[in-house]
Order: sequence, then C-alpha cells, then structure tokens
Amino acid sequence: MAAKAWGGRFSGESDAQVEMFTESISFDARLAPYDVQGSQAHATMLAEVGLISNEERDQICGALDEILGEIERGEMPFSASLEDIHMHIERALIDRLGDVGRKLHTGRSRNDQVATDMKLFVREAIDRIDGLLADVQRAFVERCEGDQDVILPGYTHLQRAMPVLAPHYWLAYCEKFQRDRERLADGRKRVNLSPLGAAALAGSSLPIDRHQTAELLGFSEPAANSLDVSSDRDYQIEFVQNLSLIAVHLSGLAEEWILWFSTEFGFLSLPESYTTGSSIMPQKRNPDVLELIRGKTARVIAAVPQMLVLLKGLPMAYNRDLQEDKIALFDAYDTIAACLELMPGMISGAALNRDAIAARLEEGFLDATALMEYLIKKGVPMRTGHETVGKLVAECENRGCTLSDLSLEQLQSACDLIDEDVRKVLGTKNAMAALVSYGSGGKEPVTEQIGRWRERLDS
Repeated sequence: MAAKAWGGRFSGESDAQVEMFTESISFDARLAPYDVQGSQAHATMLAEVGLISNEERDQICGALDEILGEIERGEMPFSASLEDIHMHIERALIDRLGDVGRKLHTGRSRNDQVATDMKLFVREAIDRIDGLLADVQRAFVERCEGDQDVILPGYTHLQRAMPVLAPHYWLAYCEKFQRDRERLADGRKRVNLSPLGAAALAGSSLPIDRHQTAELLGFSEPAANSLDVSSDRDYQIEFVQNLSLIAVHLSGLAEEWILWFSTEFGFLSLPESYTTGSSIMPQKRNPDVLELIRGKTARVIAAVPQMLVLLKGLPMAYNRDLQEDKIALFDAYDTIAACLELMPGMISGAALNRDAIAARLEEGFLDATALMEYLIKKGVPMRTGHETVGKLVAECENRGCTLSDLSLEQLQSACDLIDEDVRKVLGTKNAMAALVSYGSGGKEPVTEQIGRWRERLDS
C-alpha cells in the first residue's frame, strides 16, 4: 500500500476489482500539463515561504518537466493501482527525488490539487471555444459581400413569411454565437478563482501563500472559502450549460442547411468534401457531416442533467462522486470543439443556388406585410390593413396570381387609399427594399450590420 497516497492507514492491498472500479487515469490523463503547472507554482510558493529550499524547488520543477515530457511522448505506463494522473506524477517524482519529491504535497490535498487542475483546464477550454466561435463568425461575415444581392424567403412556422437579404441570415448566426461567447466570458470570471491551498476542506496550519500561487497561475485571486472549494463544481456545470446552448445553435444551423440542401428546397449546395454517398443509391450525396453535428449535440445537451444529478444530493465538502464530473465535461467540450472546427470550411465552401431561389421567390406572398404597412402609412388602422391584405391574398390564391399581378383597380376595390405608388412595395425585391428599421433584413440595415461585425471581429 506504500504506493497509495493514503496507504499508511491500511495494512492490506486493495482488491483488484476495486482498483479498476475507482481508477480515473483512463480519462484524467489529459490533465497532466495542468497538474504539472499547478505543482510547479505550489513548489515555487513553498520555497518562498521557507517550507522547502530553493534547491529542492528547482529539483522538483525540473523533474516535473521531465515527467510531463515522458507523458506527452507516451513513455509513462499507466496503472489502475495509482488511480489518477495526479498520483502517477507524484509517484514518478518520488521515484526520481525520494524525500524531496515527498515534500511537494505539503500544504495541499488531492482535493484542491484536482480542483486547480480542472479550473486550469476549463479556463483554457473556454478560451479555445471562444476562438473557434470567432472563426465561425468570421466565416459567415466573409460570405456576406458575395451574397449581398441574394434575397431569401424568411420563415416562421417553416412557412414563407417575409424576404430578407442572405447576409441577414448569416449575421443572425453571428448574433447567436456572440451571445455564446459572452456567456463563456462571464463564466470565465467564476472559473478564474484559485482553489490551490484550500487543502482537503479546511485550509492549512502551514504558512502557505495562496495569493502567490493564484498570481503564478494567472488566477484573479484565491477562492475565499476552503470548504466551498472542495465541493464547488458550479463553474463546470455553467461551462457545460454554455456548451449546451452552443450545441442548440449548431443543431439549428445544421437542421436548416440540411433542409436547404434537399431537392425540395434546393437553396444550397454543400462542398463534396463535407458530404458522403450511399452504398446502394449511386446518385445520392448526403449531408452526413451536418447530420452528425445535429446528432452529436444531443450528447452535449445530455451532459447538463448528468452534471446536475451528480451534484444534487451531495453533502459538503468533497465526495468521491465528483470524480465522475470529468467524463461529462470532457465529452461535451470535445464534441463542441470538433463540431466548431468543421464549420468554417463548410460555411465558406457552401454555395447558394441563386437560380433555384429566384425561380420561386415570388411564391408565398412575401410582400404581404409590406403592403399592409403601406396601408398603415396611408392612415389605415393596422388591424384593418391586416384584414384587407388578407382578403387580397385570398383573392390571389383563387386567381392563381401574386399581389403584384393585381391591377390598380383590383387593389383599390379592396381599399380606395391605394395609389400607383403601391408598386414600390409589391414584389419580393421591393418588399425587401422597403425594410429600413434598425436590425431588419433590408439592404441598408444589413450593410450597416456587416460593417459593425467586421469592425467587431477585427478588434
């Protein structure tokens, strides 16, 4: 039992099945760089306060660099008997340095050590996801200039509603991903509090300097309550919740583009490199990447209740249940990162099928709302205008024509305030051009927003 960090209390060996059941090295080995980073900061502080010598600090920090190199090169064998990556590194350190290696754990527990590693991991993960989201936003913004003359039908209830410029669609996703980035940035503030030195749950009687280790590790300050530190996984749940909203946005985008890629819509052509074929139908080109993104996001969303249920019944402070937090968090993070890495190339490589879009653009009475607002400008009450245009639409459906096909006399029979200037709002292109409110899908507002997004992403 000497190899165990807690072995002094025990006289016999652990059961082999228990060791396999309790190990976490199979999934926490990825924390090695953060464990070394935290341990080197801890050793630096121990030397500063006189608990180890400067020479011992240098020996520890140098040996930790060597150990990390071995891990990264795949040279360190992992054993379930050593439980986790933290004990593998500590055992390797002791094997190299003997009693000097045994001094590293002074003034800390595996509880605050693991919590520190996880905060360092989550902080870096947040920064990476933020960068990937920015790449997706840039891909959408870079599309805008080339698509600025394409008018698309906007939908509600999956029914044609009003026309918008294509870049309005692209920027809508930029807005969603921007909110995701802002949530990540806000959560990062709560991640950036150092647990190191909180020890098992009550702190330490040794003269450790938690402010120094916080500074060395780039934390804003040490966490203020050692009891809370041992049990706190709020920041992990918040991170996974933020990932789940990114997943929802990615799934919605995938669903929309899958529809647009279908023969029935025909709005979009995907790059061949992002599609696959059928094993039996030679004509098929399937949007499998988008379908898998839509499918994989389910795992991310499911990680939220998994984390919440894990924590909901735990007493203060540390409980071994918390070992399971990493499985859900790592999978959610890896899944979202993989999805986001694929998106910029697909966004840039997709092409709008302009002829197919234009061929059906006048279907669905996309100019009906513009006609209603024309009547409002003429002094017609909104509800009256709504009813009037609704009757005109019904008449067009009976005739098999569009609103712009109606003669001035036919339009005036519905409302005598209609004049020849009504032609300025009839037809999809005119209806789109009539949109002038801030944030709308018309040309001037969209052009303004493209400039705003370019400036934001450049800065």
